[in-house]
Amino acid sequence: MNNTAPDRYTGRFAPSPSGPLHFGSLIAALGSYLQARSLAGQWQVRIEDLDPPREVAGAADDILRTLEAFGLHWDGALVYQSQRHERYQQILDDWASRGLTYYCHCTRKQIAAAGGLYTGHCRKLGLAAKGAAVRLKMFSPVYGFHDQLQGEVRVDERLAEEDFIVRRRDGFYAYNLAVVIDDMDAGITQVVRGADLLEPTARQIALYRLLSAPVPDWLHLPLAVFQGNKLSKQNHAPPLNIKAPGEALWQALTFLGQQPPADLFGAGADELLAWAISNWQLNKVPSRPDIELNCADSSHFQRPALS
Repeated sequence: MNNTAPDRYTGRFAPSPSGPLHFGSLIAALGSYLQARSLAGQWQVRIEDLDPPREVAGAADDILRTLEAFGLHWDGALVYQSQRHERYQQILDDWASRGLTYYCHCTRKQIAAAGGLYTGHCRKLGLAAKGAAVRLKMFSPVYGFHDQLQGEVRVDERLAEEDFIVRRRDGFYAYNLAVVIDDMDAGITQVVRGADLLEPTARQIALYRLLSAPVPDWLHLPLAVFQGNKLSKQNHAPPLNIKAPGEALWQALTFLGQQPPADLFGAGADELLAWAISNWQLNKVPSRPDIELNCADSSHFQRPALS
């Protein structure tokens, strides 16, 4: 299913429709977009509607309208995870036939009582499928990886060795499973996303290896945090203002260390992006997991000093 030439850069942005895009989302979208465009590569968009209980009605369409208003136009067809369940199940069926997965009835409360990490309790019990999660037997754990921005990343050995869930008790497919299959099928050559996803990367690399698929490069951008918490939909970060994309884009570029000219503050999205693509320098992006902001609303972030 991979129709992308292996020598062509292919990146992506994969938001979940749990609410509107905010400044933290813009950083991930813009960073991935500029990395792709500066390398004359493709930039795809995938809606990760994998968890219906967390979805907000109309959020997917709102996200796409916001990307378009900010000039972040994607290549190729949109991908919705909700339309790929058959593909995920195909992989799970193959693993089950090879004895690589098993059913688990342990609850979160039981795992927490055992120390917070799953101990493999159900691995050899041959339990029934009804009401069970599906776990993958972790035969070849990954203990670390290289990130193009964050450097060498090490993972807790116990976490790396844990048999993790690939399909939840409620029947929904797990994020780690879906994201790896999607990126593999799309021919993604580099995953650019927020540093909050550093930890699951090791598990995802283990899945790529199990699937005998090329492992992409990794680039985790710093998170925008306010009062110690990352900007997120769950923390009620204000939505982006699609009527003033030039201001938020300028601020996002500044956050990413790109030093856009002061006279471009508030310029049109296309003008700002043209400058950003031509001047994108990854070595200027702060190599740290997060950056504290003085306000949760991008409309109050730093404004340029005009001479």
